[in-house]
Amino acid sequence: MPDNTPFTGFYPVYENQFKVAAPGGATKSTIAEMESFGVAFNNGIQEWSPFEAEGWLKRMVTAKNVVITVKGKRSVGDTGNDLIAGKAFANGTSAQVDFDWTFPDGTVVSFANAVVNVTACGSGDSTNVGPLEFEILSNGKPTVTLPS
Repeated sequence: MPDNTPFTGFYPVYENQFKVAAPGGATKSTIAEMESFGVAFNNGIQEWSPFEAEGWLKRMVTAKNVVITVKGKRSVGDTGNDLIAGKAFANGTSAQVDFDWTFPDGTVVSFANAVVNVTACGSGDSTNVGPLEFEILSNGKPTVTLPS
């Protein structure tokens, strides 16, 4: 898509892009060989039933979090892939990264100090290509930057 053309219509899922860096790192890198992703938006919802509502519930969203599940192949030597795979045995703040999700329309959602939960790394049948599967869990409010 040309730089100054406003985005409209449909898009292939691969136009979503992810980049990762160590917390506070200057340069974020793509994560090579990723094949699919899913996103879960979770909300904390407070409910109450005041007398004046005559039995009807009132609700308000009071908390949010995002979990991005990514599946692909382990690619040793790729900066982003190595960074994620290296979190498999990490605990505490060592299991955190800065993570950007860029949408096809140019919107960027940046997660500072996101938690990495590596769920598969290099395992499988002898004839399979080793997987790299992980979750990125938001850790506080992300920054959303809309396209200019």
